[in-house]
Amino acid sequence: MSISFGKALSVRETPIPGLLVVDLPVHGDARGWFKENWQREKMTAGAVGVPDFGPVQNNISFNDAVGTTRGIHAEPWDKYVSVATGRIFGAWVDLREGESFGTVFTAELDPSTAIFVPRGVGNSYQTLEPDTAYAYLVNDHWSPEATYTFLNLADETAAIEWPIPLAEVEISEKDKNHPRLADVVPMPPRKILVTGANGQLGRALREEFGDHPWIEYASRADLDLTSPELHSARRWRDYGAIINAAAYTKVDLAETPEGRVEAWAANVSAVSGLAHVAIANGITLVHVSSDYVFDGTSDLPYTENSALSPLGVYGQTKAAGEAIAATVPEHYIVRTSWVIGDGSNFIRTMASLAERGVDPRVVDDQTGRLTFADDIARAIRHLLVARAPFGVYNVTGSGESLTWYEVAREVFRLTGHDPERVGAVSTEAYFRDSAVPVSPRPRNSVLELERAHAAGVSTRSSLDGLRRYLGA
Repeated sequence: MSISFGKALSVRETPIPGLLVVDLPVHGDARGWFKENWQREKMTAGAVGVPDFGPVQNNISFNDAVGTTRGIHAEPWDKYVSVATGRIFGAWVDLREGESFGTVFTAELDPSTAIFVPRGVGNSYQTLEPDTAYAYLVNDHWSPEATYTFLNLADETAAIEWPIPLAEVEISEKDKNHPRLADVVPMPPRKILVTGANGQLGRALREEFGDHPWIEYASRADLDLTSPELHSARRWRDYGAIINAAAYTKVDLAETPEGRVEAWAANVSAVSGLAHVAIANGITLVHVSSDYVFDGTSDLPYTENSALSPLGVYGQTKAAGEAIAATVPEHYIVRTSWVIGDGSNFIRTMASLAERGVDPRVVDDQTGRLTFADDIARAIRHLLVARAPFGVYNVTGSGESLTWYEVAREVFRLTGHDPERVGAVSTEAYFRDSAVPVSPRPRNSVLELERAHAAGVSTRSSLDGLRRYLGA
């Protein structure tokens, strides 16, 4: 058997996106040879770049005859294949939805070469030496509920040049009867689950992502995020991302005994359950947070690295949720403020008061930027599609900051009413005679947007968004 000794550990890309050829150092002498077949720390380092795909099973295929040929199978998991002894000819065909569908790559593998096969890429092997054995690591277990895709070995479109003609080798009847490329049902992408799908942001996410077989929208009635059985509620290995738009947002009711329980359940326990699912299944978790994680005493905009200092129960639960979400290796924490979307909100309330002739008093000592739900939805989609660096991103409206008083005056003006009808009042005076518990509010809710802009996220200014929202 011929083995290439002395290679440096390196990775070569192929025409199939994500399919990587790995050159392995093999050390040999008169006694034989040794190699590190899979070495996580070295192989997943930046200079090498094999995905840290979390294998859960190691399989070995032994073939005693030259020409043994295995069919082109695409599975819903990633696979890392390396030869232990002998030599094989490998053929890979991209069977995933997308522009690269049908792309072919072939190569010979010996013990000094391995290949990383991403989910949905069909793989097939033909032995070139007797007593050939190859091992493969996979990051999921076989399941009858999973989706599998196959291609005929003799497909004319793929036109694979097998070293040993297929008429002369051993092939199973099942492999002989697999479909041609034109009849293959492509492997769908991993699913995206959106929680809190009926809320303001959830409805904006529905508009942004649309209806596809690989997008799921769940409300509290569909999926209990606090259930001990959450880990088995879905076949989670089929999911690539969870967007957690579910939250308890009644900031004042959170100060009551009943509200405190509900806030901690929705904003902390639920996030903990999702984080466990994401970590166990290699899922990207997108978690939406709030300016209420800060106390608002700073004179400067808050950055992603500003120390958390929540004032009330709602802010405390959102800060705890952030800490939990950050334990997921692939996470985006999207921190936002003053969210306006499809549903009851401050803008609609002010417009209604203006129309009914009511002259409101509005607090003038809380400063921030309006953020429109569709901008947040677009930002989340951009972070996922662009594979932006994981971490925290402040995502709010851009432009100048305003007080709620100034926003209310602008609503009156844009709807054709006299802004002088809006009166100013301090937060303390506004809530002085409240008969129910009141949560403390951050006086400064302005978030620094530099990191989001550097990642390619753009949002409208608060005033532009307000004009568009009101159709002015």
